[in-house]
Amino acid sequence: MFNMQTNRINSEIEYNEAINRIEELLIKVGNNTPSRDPKFIELAKLSDLVAEYEEINFPVPKPTLQEVIELRMFERKLNQNSLAILLGTSPSRISEYLKNKREITLSIARALYQKLNIDPEIILGS
Repeated sequence: MFNMQTNRINSEIEYNEAINRIEELLIKVGNNTPSRDPKFIELAKLSDLVAEYEEINFPVPKPTLQEVIELRMFERKLNQNSLAILLGTSPSRISEYLKNKREITLSIARALYQKLNIDPEIILGS
């Protein structure tokens, strides 16, 4: 059984026990539960511990620039031609960028940031 007195989940068994306990608590704790309620406090602590364990053991990789560009194209209903016009380049260049066959230029990097709101860390590959 997972010990709530610890400040860390140390194994997959403890992780699964914490998940099961969270599921039990979610049935008992609602939006109107006072923040001083012991079940509310336990749920909050377990949620934090599970989140920390997941960050360490199941990290989510950062998306690639190509993935983010494709996501923005989908969100804004852009095709390669309309994206090329928006960024001030040719459709063939957009294709090369999306296939990772060409490095982006400084002007395209700036346009990706300004016009598509893409994080500079993703643009620079950091």
